[in-house]
Amino acid sequence: AGKPGTLSHVGLETYVDPRQRGGRVNDATTEPLVELVERDGREWLFYKRVPIDVALLRGSTADERGNVTFEREALVIDALAQATAARNCGGIVLVQVEQIVAAGSLPAREVILPGALVDAVIVAPPELHPQTYATDYSRYFTHRFRQPETDARRMPLDARKVIARRIAWELPIGGIVNLGIGMPEGVASVAREEGLLRYVTLTAEPGVVGGEPASGLDFGAATNVDALITQGQQFDLYDGGGLDLASLGMAQLGRAGDVNVSRFGPKLAGCGGFINISQNARRVVFAGTFTAGGLDVLIEDGEMRIRREGRVRKVLDEVEEITFSGRRAARTGQPVLYVTERCVFRLGDGGIELIEIAPGIDPRRDVLDHLGFDVATDGIVPMRAELFSPELMSLADALTHRALEDRIVHDAARELLFVDLSAMRIATAADLDAIEARVRELAATLDGPVDAVVNYEHANIVDTIEADYRAMVDRLERDVYARVSRYATGAFDRRRIGSTLAGGDGRAVRRNRQEAIEALRAGRD
Repeated sequence: AGKPGTLSHVGLETYVDPRQRGGRVNDATTEPLVELVERDGREWLFYKRVPIDVALLRGSTADERGNVTFEREALVIDALAQATAARNCGGIVLVQVEQIVAAGSLPAREVILPGALVDAVIVAPPELHPQTYATDYSRYFTHRFRQPETDARRMPLDARKVIARRIAWELPIGGIVNLGIGMPEGVASVAREEGLLRYVTLTAEPGVVGGEPASGLDFGAATNVDALITQGQQFDLYDGGGLDLASLGMAQLGRAGDVNVSRFGPKLAGCGGFINISQNARRVVFAGTFTAGGLDVLIEDGEMRIRREGRVRKVLDEVEEITFSGRRAARTGQPVLYVTERCVFRLGDGGIELIEIAPGIDPRRDVLDHLGFDVATDGIVPMRAELFSPELMSLADALTHRALEDRIVHDAARELLFVDLSAMRIATAADLDAIEARVRELAATLDGPVDAVVNYEHANIVDTIEADYRAMVDRLERDVYARVSRYATGAFDRRRIGSTLAGGDGRAVRRNRQEAIEALRAGRD
């Protein structure tokens, strides 16, 4: 569009920040392409415009005037944006297609690239025009057909599936999720196996929304999607904080919670959309094996054994390159988990903390002795036994019908009572009695009134009991809570809950968990 560049918060305190390397791969880059600026009291990164000389694109069919449709492609990505950029920069646009048809025979609504932007069309033989790196052609990747569930296979029970299963327990019912390449790919398969796909919206960065993102060399494609949008539109959602959860790969994990996926010695992998996604998701779960290079594990009788340890340590004092800043996440209060096949870490104020250990794993021998530094280990619990069983976990039922003992808990470290009513239907007097009884039961074990944070994400309080629900809240505020703060990410949920709690006058309902905690600490609620 002729603008000088892009102003963004994305990349602060990572390797693209000029205070680190400004994205430079080596000393051959002398011109700074990223600048640190301040506006309205906040730090931003300014990414300078890079002129586009050539756009190399692909579609399915072109007519004699160069109009291009994408009916057999798995994605449209940013073909139009790239062609427009090249055209406006005085560059050229080359498009590979499967066939050319007569001028005027393509439906205008299906044309993705107007012929006015296309300089040349190249017809490729089928063997040079595969749909993905792994698949020559699948009708299901075109989104014109839905894949029958009977066509889908179940993942074998190995380290990869254990990791995917543990992440699946974090999936937010009713939420929007991004799954990255590598280990997180398996989460889509687990969600399908467990009947969860109808409860969450899985996305992949090239533009698929809903359905089941593909894995391996098909990554980026998907089946049974709800919508296919452009990659730029997808990142507008991601950069603006629209993701409830992101699950991404983890090649190296640092003591402070930093993650590296972009560079390892002389090997340059690059970051792709990793920085955008990880930095802006409301919660993030990183996934990777504990070690690499020959790791061999055995899962039997509900336990895990390390038959051969990997040659390469992945949990280090410092990562080689910061693709995700744990220090920044800790400072902003972003909830972060790091999931491996044998243990789970959490990001705390002082760095990573060990919180879960797989059954059969010795914490000292199999985890702590491989770190080279100390981590907090208070309150370690076993990883869920279901993760290590060949049977299905009944995950959909567990996440949609969670027991109040799991929903209402006291965090002793933060001195906060968390009441999670997300995706819960509260319809009867018995529901109200159970919630109140659980809150009072926990409060009775504490010394005096307690600060509480309540999650109303997609909570459904039936109209006929709104007055009774409000009365219950009033009693808890009078008898149990010192202060209480509430949140729901959706604007509609915030208005509805605010109205329910105060009969139309409205009480403060924050936009997310961190805002609710900050408001509580500031004494505003």
